[in-house]
Amino acid sequence: MPAQPCHPTETVAELNHSYREQNLPVTDGSRELHSLCAQLEFLLQFDLKEKRSFFGQRKDYWDFLCQGLARRRQEHEGVRFVTSLDKLKTPVGRGRAFLRYCLVHRQLAESLQLCLLDPESLREWYYARSPFLSPQRRAEILGSLYELDGVTFHLALCRTIPAPGSMDGPMASPIPPWHPMGCQAIRAHPP
Repeated sequence: MPAQPCHPTETVAELNHSYREQNLPVTDGSRELHSLCAQLEFLLQFDLKEKRSFFGQRKDYWDFLCQGLARRRQEHEGVRFVTSLDKLKTPVGRGRAFLRYCLVHRQLAESLQLCLLDPESLREWYYARSPFLSPQRRAEILGSLYELDGVTFHLALCRTIPAPGSMDGPMASPIPPWHPMGCQAIRAHPP
């Protein structure tokens, strides 16, 4: 594992460039999308303290995001949407679906920023090497993510059984919105 994870600045720049050049929404087939989601998940899991629920289930970045958003807002639409996806069974699968939901609705940077505002909560969830504990690195990460607010994402989030061999959730094995397994295409704006 690297000493410090990189932040997704280059991938965000590639996504922006590709979006502007093609003048088409980013879809599930985008290599840059998969790279961005993997980098975000890595950042959110890097140096995350091991926590357990009352019943012993390991908590993950999904739990961190839910707690952070609950402290700042009444209820986040993305959290409500993801919890309605009854086929997502793990915190990682829910976290992946949440990241995708936020990309589609242009809420990713704002949602993460709300979770990262409380230094005490960050220290409760992350060890010292986390880039989120460094104000400069946190600002760089959020700044690059705010650049995605100008990009349109058309992504599919499954409401039914994930694809065979998937690891629980839409990011692990993307399924096009027309797939017979019954995914719902989520778009920021109607086509």
